[in-house]
Amino acid sequence: MNLVSARIITANVDRLVTFYEQLTQMPIVRYTPDFAEVRTKTATLAIGSTKTLQFFGGELVAQAAQNRSVIIEFMVENVEKDYERLADFLQPYLVQKPTIMPWGNNSLLFRDPDGNLVNLFTPVTPETINKFETNK
Repeated sequence: MNLVSARIITANVDRLVTFYEQLTQMPIVRYTPDFAEVRTKTATLAIGSTKTLQFFGGELVAQAAQNRSVIIEFMVENVEKDYERLADFLQPYLVQKPTIMPWGNNSLLFRDPDGNLVNLFTPVTPETINKFETNK
């Protein structure tokens, strides 16, 4: 089994597409007005409107802007440089400036416009660097 994608359901696809384009500096493919994806080397972050829920059984399946348990994580080359680049942009969303976590990552935590937690992190200890090098 291989995790390949996570999907955010939102009431405002345009707002999240703009946010994640600015954040990742990667192209986001808009397949329809209600569905977009940003593809990284290891996984895809999909953005779907609440209208797409009709294909999964209706609005009771998921609700936009209600996540309080999942963190979307992007491993970056240098979280300090990304923080410098994004500091003004992330100011209204910031939860925690770059901080070294006990498990060996330097972590920048913020929320996207829908309130989903997002973590940019860089492995900084030999153990975490090795863990991610061997998982490539």
